[in-house]
Amino acid sequence: MQYPYDISVVIPLFNEEESLPELVRWIKRVMHAHEFSYEVILVDDGSTDHSWEVVNQLGTEDNAVKGISFNRNYGKSAALNEGFRRCSGEVVITMDADLQDSPEEIPALYDMIKNQKYDLVSGWKKKRFDPPSKTIPTKLFNAATRKLSGIQLHDFNCGLKAYRQLLVKSIEVHGEMHRYIPVIAKWNGFTRIGEKVVQHQERKYGTTKFGLERFVYGFLDLLSITFVSRFKKRPMHFFGTLGTLMFVVGLGITIWLIGQKVLGIYSGGRVRDVVDQPLFFLALVAVVLGVQLFLAGFLAEMISLASNKQNEYLIRGKVGALKK
Repeated sequence: MQYPYDISVVIPLFNEEESLPELVRWIKRVMHAHEFSYEVILVDDGSTDHSWEVVNQLGTEDNAVKGISFNRNYGKSAALNEGFRRCSGEVVITMDADLQDSPEEIPALYDMIKNQKYDLVSGWKKKRFDPPSKTIPTKLFNAATRKLSGIQLHDFNCGLKAYRQLLVKSIEVHGEMHRYIPVIAKWNGFTRIGEKVVQHQERKYGTTKFGLERFVYGFLDLLSITFVSRFKKRPMHFFGTLGTLMFVVGLGITIWLIGQKVLGIYSGGRVRDVVDQPLFFLALVAVVLGVQLFLAGFLAEMISLASNKQNEYLIRGKVGALKK
């Protein structure tokens, strides 16, 4: 298959007006040095500074630069998702706009996708310039993700990654799930996932846009993606199994209590009434919950079969060829 470009560089950004010109010039030098055909897609995630004006200026000066501007801040996942929809390069590179990711890594990442046949290559910032308040929680989340996903990457949250185009066109990223793209890729059948140690630059302009709350959201998204990836297409397997199990247990306990009462009456003994025993009401709750979970699984199954709507984001402007 012929692609318009060798490489698409997708860069989500939020209030990065100072770093954008330098980053685009740096990418251009690397691409020209290796004679790559390329496009740079800058996705402005509702910046409140002059980032969009800078993107427009860069697009005017260089046809390789294209831009998308969200009407408000949707988050990094939304920006990446929109960039993935618009890109057309054979290999897709994602990187952050703050100059902490080095464009000098692009040729090696391209080679791993193009020639070594990886589906996805994730950067590993082995030596970081972040404070312990950021690195320690990151290590904990990476360890938890490795355990749950079985993917042996050291740095799931590294913004510098390379993808085969088929992969980015086959997935959808939303919420805070950008850090779990390797997990989404694996569960969509893209199992050739590699890792490369990459340079981590000190932040040159501005301040980080992420707070400690991202770790809370990240943990919740990890649970969410683990569930959704396994049961999105077959929710009845989860809800139906759990509901049936609770129904059978509740019904079994009820029958046992009634049997005890009947046997006690025939044997002449004195047995407490079934409704006088707390265990009966617990069994009744189990039966009711079992039926509800089974019905929830059935409804979820119907919804998953009927729904094919993708996330849509309100865009206020575009630059370059993306205007079409």
